[in-house]
Amino acid sequence: MKKITGDLYYAGKQQRFAQYVIAGGLIYLSGSSGRTIETGEVSSDDITEQVVVAYDKIRNALTAAGATMKEIIKVTIYLKDINDYVAVKQAEWDYWTKYAPELTISPPCGTAMQIVSLSKPNMKVEFDVVAVAGDKTPATNG
Repeated sequence: MKKITGDLYYAGKQQRFAQYVIAGGLIYLSGSSGRTIETGEVSSDDITEQVVVAYDKIRNALTAAGATMKEIIKVTIYLKDINDYVAVKQAEWDYWTKYAPELTISPPCGTAMQIVSLSKPNMKVEFDVVAVAGDKTPATNG
């Protein structure tokens, strides 16, 4: 089985992990948070904004991997504070409504959990996403 990887950059610096890996007909995305691609820093302390920034990166990574958000089959949500769960799910639903209405009709599987910390002190949420590979999958590189 071949795998295809996509490079990830924050603030113009290549990261030591892939943006995505395609293997076995699935796309596995690296965790997506409120860190902006442009600076590598968390966008703000607002949970809704962090969700939007994270989902913008998810949407862009899936596009780079030859898929769309409608191919998402599993979302794991890591929360620094479980009390943010309702706000995160609302922001996620609003994002899906705008960019992938198919997910509001046939949503992916999901798991949410509170964890001790994330990679930046002001990071409140991170998403782990798995999607079905689309018809426009990039050429194999690994």
